[in-house]
Amino acid sequence: MISLKEKFIKEITPALQEKLGYKSSMAVPRIKKVVLNTGFGRLVVGKTGDEPKKIVEAIIGDLTTISGQKVMGTTAKKSIAAFKTRQGMVIGACVTLRGQRMYDFLERLINIALPRSRDFQGIDPKSVDQSGNLTVAFKEHIAFPEISPEKTRAIFGFEITMVTTARNQKEGLELFRLMGFPIKKS
Repeated sequence: MISLKEKFIKEITPALQEKLGYKSSMAVPRIKKVVLNTGFGRLVVGKTGDEPKKIVEAIIGDLTTISGQKVMGTTAKKSIAAFKTRQGMVIGACVTLRGQRMYDFLERLINIALPRSRDFQGIDPKSVDQSGNLTVAFKEHIAFPEISPEKTRAIFGFEITMVTTARNQKEGLELFRLMGFPIKKS
């Protein structure tokens, strides 16, 4: 089976070049990076003792397993009493994928995780913004095959943003359709 990176170079680039009318293959839109992002303030706030630390470690561990790369914890910039957060408290996690890891992740996303997610009926074309970047949200991280639902401490949702070099929404949509993303017909 041909990998997504090879497919992009051999099939998608020439097709986009012809369809969008670019003279050079270097002008064709491509995915620059994939950012996985989650906030778990609700799961941690209100817990006492060692429990918040264990939940944070479990979530960061699961996200590391999904991405195949170490995840960075994001901290609260200031204390907010209404949300029961303190400055410096870990309330989220993010990881940026580039290069081969990005293509490997996208393959798993397109072929396994999206079809496995509950009540999935395709990606809405409005998920692609005016700059041609696609953002997809998962309500449950257990849609990925690396995660065993039985061993999971906390089920959390996260967001995946695919950042492209596309100039507008039309170019971004065309890129994602040719890459195999299940985008609904508008």
